[in-house]
Amino acid sequence: MTTYRPLAKLAAALAGAAVLSASLSVQAREIAVSTVLSDAFPWGQAAEKWAELVEERTDGRITMRVYPNSQLVNGDQTREFSAMRSGLIDAAVGSTINWSPQVPELNLFSLPFFLPDEAAVDAVTGGEAGERIFAAIESRDVIPLGWGENGFRQLSNSRGAIDEPEDLEGLKIRVVGSPLFQDTFDALGADPTQMSWADAKPALTTGAVDGQENPLSVFDVARIDQVGQEHLTLWNYMNDPLIFAVNRQVWESLDESDQTMLREAAVEAGEWEKAMTRKEESERLAAIQERGVTVTELSDAQYDAFVEATSSVHDEWVPKIGAEIVEAARVAIESR
Repeated sequence: MTTYRPLAKLAAALAGAAVLSASLSVQAREIAVSTVLSDAFPWGQAAEKWAELVEERTDGRITMRVYPNSQLVNGDQTREFSAMRSGLIDAAVGSTINWSPQVPELNLFSLPFFLPDEAAVDAVTGGEAGERIFAAIESRDVIPLGWGENGFRQLSNSRGAIDEPEDLEGLKIRVVGSPLFQDTFDALGADPTQMSWADAKPALTTGAVDGQENPLSVFDVARIDQVGQEHLTLWNYMNDPLIFAVNRQVWESLDESDQTMLREAAVEAGEWEKAMTRKEESERLAAIQERGVTVTELSDAQYDAFVEATSSVHDEWVPKIGAEIVEAARVAIESR
């Protein structure tokens, strides 16, 4: 019998290794992450940073695979939140604009001329209003983990300089699929046209629309100046924070230590991306101007004219967003 003992030990060792391998395989996890833009943009870089931190901190036990360009929702960015809510998407770094049709409270950030500067954005997201918004998202079976930034949105067009509301009269402006954007540009006398970003650049190329609104990072990286957008107005009319979030079932399938790690990585990735986006803003503007784009900056009086022209939008939308959230945001802005 002693002749076969080494073989028996070897068999036992192999069996043990197989069990260990199977155990490690079961523990390994891939999480699919949706984003609208690729890593050529700060938005996509935020998702990649989150994935990098998670893989690093779990030694590859948890990997986050990023799917840019709204691949997981066939290019329809407004379906991202509902797809994550239903479990078709595990996680996302998403836009408050794109998620607002399903989470009305997120329209807070799209109220025209409500957030005057970056300090105001930070005060709102970091205060009571931000907490209330995260609670609203969580009540819809999506767990929000941290904030990022797509930035203040600026207006470009192919017709001429815009520095007063009357300049927008009759201009066809591409807007995202959110009713609040439709109402804002209606109030300004423009002709807003809703379409996905995938359709926007071809429409600008053909002249089907005259203008669009986006952060400088999108204008710069996507080279929107190459499709006739020769006039850019810096009006900071609304801001688009990004949110790192996970489907509730995916979240609850993780143990507490992994949940903590995932949240901390999201917060860190968000802070990293916000700092990068803000630092690069002036460089992007300079690059855009060097390419021959005419940049218009509003005086205080001109800015106030746009505020006045869109006041009716606030009257209509504050009740839909929630008066308490809006008031909490106002207090945060005033005390920033």
